[in-house]
Amino acid sequence: MKLLVTGGAGYVGSVVAALLIEAGHEVVVLDDLSVGHADAVPGAARFVRGTLREAAAEVLGEGGFEAVLHFAAKSQVGESVREPALYWDRNLGESLALFEAMRAHGVHKIVFSSTAAVYGEPEAVPIPEDAPARPTSPYGQTKLAIDGVLTEFARMYRFGAVSLRYFNVAGAHGRFGERHDPETHLIPNVLRVPSGEVPRVDVFGDDYATPDGTCVRDYIHVVDLGNAHLLALTAAEPGTHLIYNLGSGSGYSVKEVIDVCRAVTGHPIPVSVGPRRPGDPAVLVASSERIRADLGWKPERDLRAMVADAWAFARGESA
Repeated sequence: MKLLVTGGAGYVGSVVAALLIEAGHEVVVLDDLSVGHADAVPGAARFVRGTLREAAAEVLGEGGFEAVLHFAAKSQVGESVREPALYWDRNLGESLALFEAMRAHGVHKIVFSSTAAVYGEPEAVPIPEDAPARPTSPYGQTKLAIDGVLTEFARMYRFGAVSLRYFNVAGAHGRFGERHDPETHLIPNVLRVPSGEVPRVDVFGDDYATPDGTCVRDYIHVVDLGNAHLLALTAAEPGTHLIYNLGSGSGYSVKEVIDVCRAVTGHPIPVSVGPRRPGDPAVLVASSERIRADLGWKPERDLRAMVADAWAFARGESA
């Protein structure tokens, strides 16, 4: 298949682009490099630099595309609270431009990188897909709005769409790994200690109602996540919009993550415990029973594999 990957110079997008190429697909990456990296685009992919508004119609106008995998987005929750208009413009506005370009050029299949942040603070965990969607940030709100647009495009224009909702992605795939600036994800921030970048890791609260007192979050290896996107391509049928969570079903605590990082790196990794951050729920874990039943997907790589691959990437051992 000839596929367009938006945001394919970013972390998840670059890994999925690499997996698609390994599976024999022809890949074109469209990315404006506002947060991505040109050297993260797989060598066998063709790279077009530009925004979705500027370049999606021109690229799709080449013809031959069978589907789009849409990762391009602003994704920092805190930034979205400070600059909501930016997030509505870049996430929803640019997505609408992409969908209209797809419609104009007869490309009706899309896999969308959504987020479990659309659920906000859940009533129960693990979170199923039919849980109330009550996002607590403009980031989550924009992603939920895009899901709504895809539902309408499936109904009105016979799009075949699949939205994948997930929390924390970790690990690496060879030379494709996590390089955010600023970095807000726990595992790469913990690994900054054994890398010598910072002296200790900050933990926000150790008095939650969890087994060890620290927050529990869902983590999925980026390769498992990528494989779900490949499966979703086969599930995107005209006139349907499917929504799947990608989760472990149990999650890992902050303390568990740090302990595994210590074991993998052989470094003591000092910890500084501070007060809770406002709005941090004790447990956020997504149920993935629906995609397991429908598509046979399940996560195969555990927390140790995520940390080991992330550590190899951080040390340049997987280049």
